[in-house]
Amino acid sequence: MGRGTSWMRMDKNDGQPHRPSRRELLRQMAYLPLVLPLSAGRAFPLLGIADPQEDRPGNHARQKPQPAPPPPLTSLSPEDEQFLDGLEQSCFRFFWEQANAETGLIKDRCNVRTKDTSLAASIASSGFGLTAICIAEKRGFIPRADARLRVVKSLSFLWHKLPTHRGFYFHFANVNTGERVWDSEVSSVDTAILLCGVLTCRQHFADDHDISALAHAIFDRVDWTWLSEDTSILSHGWTPELGFIPSRWDFYSELMMMYLLGMGSSSHPLNSDAWFAWKRTIFEYDGLRYIGSFAPLFVHQYSQAWFDFRNKRDRYADYFVNSMIATDVHRRFCLELNEEFSDYSNALWGITASDSARGYVVWGGPPAMGPIDGTVVPCAAGGSLPFLPAATMRVLHTIHDHYPRAWCQYGFVDAFNPLTDWYDTDVIGIDTGIIMVMAENARTGFVWDTFMKNPEAVRGMEVAGFQPYDSPNPQAVMMPQPES
Repeated sequence: MGRGTSWMRMDKNDGQPHRPSRRELLRQMAYLPLVLPLSAGRAFPLLGIADPQEDRPGNHARQKPQPAPPPPLTSLSPEDEQFLDGLEQSCFRFFWEQANAETGLIKDRCNVRTKDTSLAASIASSGFGLTAICIAEKRGFIPRADARLRVVKSLSFLWHKLPTHRGFYFHFANVNTGERVWDSEVSSVDTAILLCGVLTCRQHFADDHDISALAHAIFDRVDWTWLSEDTSILSHGWTPELGFIPSRWDFYSELMMMYLLGMGSSSHPLNSDAWFAWKRTIFEYDGLRYIGSFAPLFVHQYSQAWFDFRNKRDRYADYFVNSMIATDVHRRFCLELNEEFSDYSNALWGITASDSARGYVVWGGPPAMGPIDGTVVPCAAGGSLPFLPAATMRVLHTIHDHYPRAWCQYGFVDAFNPLTDWYDTDVIGIDTGIIMVMAENARTGFVWDTFMKNPEAVRGMEVAGFQPYDSPNPQAVMMPQPES
């Protein structure tokens, strides 16, 4: 499959078309050449290759560019708060209505323009959904008794009935039965997202013995040592037919939550070596230096939905500040594309893995990847709300106020293109979920505060060597520190 091309197959279990996940597409793209146009800067070192400019004659005395400071945090206005309250209610409606109330599983996606008949649930969508229930109960969107009942049924199904292997779950399942669909893999990162939702429920309903016991059992069953028995670098997953997937979690991405959960486990813990085994590539764009990867913006969002990295750093970086910088870099990248795609502006930007007029694509930048065509993806800004509140709120207000067809009963559709008048018909669970969770974190820090009460989360960050500090120095924050 060519880069940026979409594909699907029909599933033998329910006849529904299978759309590849973003990680399937990224795995395939790993074998294809990448074009790396950083017109406003350079990405270096790339895969451990030194910057070639440094070795040219006459350049040894050249002063290296200094990283620009990260954008300042700003507060939300009363109008922003009102808008986000309505947005969170709409997002939550997806997780409540598109779930099977008995299994607790939540659909991977939903067509909001016709009657949706899809049956595929994803465990990542379900993880976001469990977190969404906690937010909704706290906000008064639903009564506590209803929230508790849904959580108990969900965790009971996860513990007693949903198929697992060594405690890890299959990526996709039938929403009504839990049966594996699309020959999907036992997914390491999607299981991690599900576990984050489970642990959030455990602390939000801390006085409920049933929820606490089920959450403990589900988490402690996960055998992280099986996933790392021959290496410190974890596999993307496993299938009964082929065994371990060759692709490994070896470069900075959404992997942080997975490694931290594994190191925080008391039953099957990962060795601390795992945290130091994956690579942290330094990119530079427009004078801004940050840890990144050849992947869309979502990699800077997902782990930070639950783990609170604020005012903490390991030997390498302050990852919260890193995501602030990466988000601002992406905003600047979109503004630079304005000459080619006139819809991109300071009030309308954001490209990350999403639907498109051509199907599901993995796109973004810098460096530019995928067939960028002017499409706007609301969760790019929505999932970055804590990092750049003012800049991202400007985008969300613009979409809501000026592009009504991008809005539906569940919040924003997954993507739209103002230049071609294309609007998606679907909402995707993980994209709706990252908007809702990060909106709440930007407003109150509720998910961070709740999740970090879990001893597993605290222990994982301690094993990784995180230490609190007072005032981030942008110039020191991003560069890898020498190993002791």
